[in-house]
Order: sequence, then structure tokens, then C-alpha cells
Amino acid sequence: MLVTKAFHDISTQLDPGGRALRIFVISPSIPRYPQAKFPGVVVFSEIYQVTGPVERFASQIASQGFVVACPSIYHEFEGPEAIPYDVEGTDRGNKYKIEKTVAAFDEDTKLSIDLLCSLPNCNGRIGATGMCLGGHLAFRAAFDQRVLASVCFFATDIHSATLGKGKSDDTLIKVRNGDLSGKGELVMIFGKQDTHVPREGRDLIRTTLEDANVTVSVLEVQAQHAFIRDESSKGRWDAALTRSLFSFMMEVFDRTIGVDLGPPVDNTRPPEHVC
Repeated sequence: MLVTKAFHDISTQLDPGGRALRIFVISPSIPRYPQAKFPGVVVFSEIYQVTGPVERFASQIASQGFVVACPSIYHEFEGPEAIPYDVEGTDRGNKYKIEKTVAAFDEDTKLSIDLLCSLPNCNGRIGATGMCLGGHLAFRAAFDQRVLASVCFFATDIHSATLGKGKSDDTLIKVRNGDLSGKGELVMIFGKQDTHVPREGRDLIRTTLEDANVTVSVLEVQAQHAFIRDESSKGRWDAALTRSLFSFMMEVFDRTIGVDLGPPVDNTRPPEHVC
């Protein structure tokens, strides 16, 4: 499916400098059907904002029939341009990550979902995904009842609760308080060789989600951090594994937001047998 690209600059309330949040939108295009409507997906980036690898990842989702929104998450500190994959860029991205408040990250998420729901080519059925920092933001997006599925690739700082200013986020606290119970489906994907999220951290995330009765799948694969990044991955990109897990993600999105199944029914009772 063909895609088109645009962007929207959205005013925010929590940026003291009054700078707009730029959200890049990548949409499916079927020339003979200009009034077609599609589900929406928010794609959250790494600490480098919307880079080439993130845009290509988002474009692949859009080409499958989803309107994709990619927010530039560091609008409080600089423009929407991608931050370089180098030492200085990494230091900048990590610095911003703990200078921005969690409330401001959440506001950007809400505004991204609001934008998708307002677009004439989006039907209002929303999913989320992201990698690294973006995996954590996709996880937090699941707290919004409009998000029916979140697929989180090697989400950082969840186990350590160190996202945002003060390095003290409430992500797992909210899970324990039941803020994800009865909501959408969650998928957590980790590389077993990822030093950013050690085994103890992955176990904590899994146990917390399962104890809270969240609908979750946890996949642990033989890979390092950033294994889906097809550029400047420092030798960690695994194209075959990325392709496989992309297909897994699309199955989740096709099933949860690609089809309107209507309201769920109680399936806890045994089926009735007719003689």
C-alpha cells in the first residue's frame, strides 16, 4: 500500500517555553478511495527522536493499512530534527530523558492519540508501539483507554522506575494499582542479551503484569538492545528477527484494532452443549 507523509505542530500546556509538539503522520493511500478510514498507531521513538530507522519502521506499519503518528518527544529542548546516533547525540538524548517530566511525556502521548482520533482518515481504533525509551512510552500509552494494544520493544527504565525528571516514575505502581486491568492487550519484547534490562528487571515486569491480571505476552529473544535498528546499531541489528517480530506485532494490531469485534462477552462460563 502506498503512503503519504505530513506533520502537525500541536500546542502543549506543560512546556514552559510554549514550543509546539511536532507529530509526523504517515498515512496509507489508496488513490481510488480518498474517504477510506484506517486504525491508528502511535510510534514512539528512541532517545534520538524520529530518525531514519524510526520513520522506516513507522512507514512499514502505515503501508499495512494504519495511520501512524510519530511525536518528536524532545520539543521542550530543541527542534523536531533527529538527534545523531553518536556519542554527543546519545548524551543529549539521555540527558533530556531525565530532564523532561513524566507528566509532559504523558501529555505528548495524549496529544498524539487526540490527533489520530481527529484525522478524517482514522477510525479511532488506536494502538501504540515503540523502542527503547519509546517502548516505555508505548507501555504508558496503554493506560489510556482508547489504546487497545501496545507492543513494546526493549522498553527501558520500567523495572528501575527511573524515567523522567527526578528519575522516579510510577509506571509499575500504576500497574499494581490496577490501571491496566481490563484494558487493552500488551506485548513486551526483550533481548536476553540486553544490558539495559537485565533478567531481574524482565522478571519484575512480567510478574507485576501477571499479578495484576493484565492481558500480556512477554517475548524474550536471543538479541541485544536496539536489535531492530537498521542503522548505527553497533552490530546489533538482526534483520531476520526484526522481520519475524514485526509480523508478530502486525498480527496483534490486525486482531485488536484492525477489526472491530464489537463488545466482549463473558467467556468464563463453560460452553453449552446442545444434544
